[in-house]
Amino acid sequence: MRLAIFGGTGKTGKPLVEQALAQGYDVTALVRTPSKLPVESPSLTLVQGDATDPMDVDRVIIGADAVLSALGHVKGSPDNVQTVATEHIIKAMKRRGVKRFVSLTGAGVEDPNDEPKFADKVIRFLLKTFAGKVLEDAKNHAEVLRQHKDIDWVMVRGPRLTNGAHTGEYRVGYVGKNSSTQISHADTADFMLKQVTDDTYVHEAPVVSY
Repeated sequence: MRLAIFGGTGKTGKPLVEQALAQGYDVTALVRTPSKLPVESPSLTLVQGDATDPMDVDRVIIGADAVLSALGHVKGSPDNVQTVATEHIIKAMKRRGVKRFVSLTGAGVEDPNDEPKFADKVIRFLLKTFAGKVLEDAKNHAEVLRQHKDIDWVMVRGPRLTNGAHTGEYRVGYVGKNSSTQISHADTADFMLKQVTDDTYVHEAPVVSY
């Protein structure tokens, strides 16, 4: 089974690529700077390019069985990088007949299943105040996903991501319901990878946390 991975050089993307390879997947990853993903495997193909370029995106998705995105904002990236990349990814998926899309975003993105407590509302206010552009892009990316019911997408929402260990033990819920405020990048990747073959959260936006 071949996976197309976007954001593979990021803090969640790197363990996502490593875990996918360890589980026997073939991986094609789009990277702007190949040296930032120092992983060597005969099952790994790196494609140098940009997720905001539709031709680069299409090159990665050719031959894929599922797509995972751990894209985030980095220095110099456009304010709408997640939204634009998601639009390109979905168009390429439809063109290539790929159905499963697992996309990472923040827990600040709202969902009808949430039951935010006071602390959750404070966190969302702070995010809007101090990271408004990033939050807006995340919300717009979510709206793009929700418009495409013909794609089997899963929107994985993470709270504060840490550099902790890969434990494989975490909770899955919604904001204010069976969730907390942090999880490691590695365990977030663990959950994302499970969604490639698990239909439980198709067209849902679960929060994964400790």
